Amino acid sequence: MIWIIRLFLLFMAATYFGIGVWAIASPLFSGLEIDYPPITDYIGLSITSIIGYSELAGLYGGLNLAVGVLCFMGIFSLKYTKKSLQLLMFLTGSIALGRALFAAVPSTPPLVNNFFIFEIITFTICLLFLRLYKPLKEIG
Repeated sequence: MIWIIRLFLLFMAATYFGIGVWAIASPLFSGLEIDYPPITDYIGLSITSIIGYSELAGLYGGLNLAVGVLCFMGIFSLKYTKKSLQLLMFLTGSIALGRALFAAVPSTPPLVNNFFIFEIITFTICLLFLRLYKPLKEIG
């Protein structure tokens, strides 16, 4: 089972690290006239002030880079495996909860989208790994 967990963490490391790099580099694409879609188009946001670039780089860039690095570290150490799975579970579960609470408000957009599905699947996989893989339970 450890190899399945490691493959999962490798996928998560690549995904989150890639999103982080994309978010940090995204504002540079237009300045360098690189024909690559900015992350803001994909996530449905637009930057309306200078601070928006900092927020994009910090929240989407830095946070995702760090999650990617932690998941990569989790491939090589059971201690970091557990921490990575716990962080992913908390992060994706929290985001999915926020989406669900927002969707409960009348006249809001539908709850189910690709991001929500990814978050629920990731949350569930992390929960299962943490519950079923005994060596992770023994780590304090």
